[in-house]
Amino acid sequence: MRIVMIKGKFMNLITVLKSKLHRATVTETELDYEGSIAVDRDLIEAVGLHVYEKVQVLNLNNGARFETYVIEGKRGKRDICIKGAAARLAHKGDIVIIIAYTHIPESEVASWKPTIITLDPDNNPI
Repeated sequence: MRIVMIKGKFMNLITVLKSKLHRATVTETELDYEGSIAVDRDLIEAVGLHVYEKVQVLNLNNGARFETYVIEGKRGKRDICIKGAAARLAHKGDIVIIIAYTHIPESEVASWKPTIITLDPDNNPI
């Protein structure tokens, strides 16, 4: 929990789930890259992510968890590409969950609704 001043009032902020791509299939890994995760632009927009936004990636195949940032993948290609050092934590065909968080006033928790999209094996929303 964080306490911040907003409009002259102190508020308790808590961290909550903002966006989630559930069961994305890794389509490529690229070790020789500065680091990030490339996500199809259509999926970025659908789930409410932003380019360069910090995300947590959970690999269902091997249990690895890592943080990186989103870069834009080609629109309509349904690619999920793990780049840089994190490429050692995933393989083509692995199933991952991509999560972004946000901070909201504690008073808004009861009405908060994250955006969650479940993907099929070809990374199409279902």
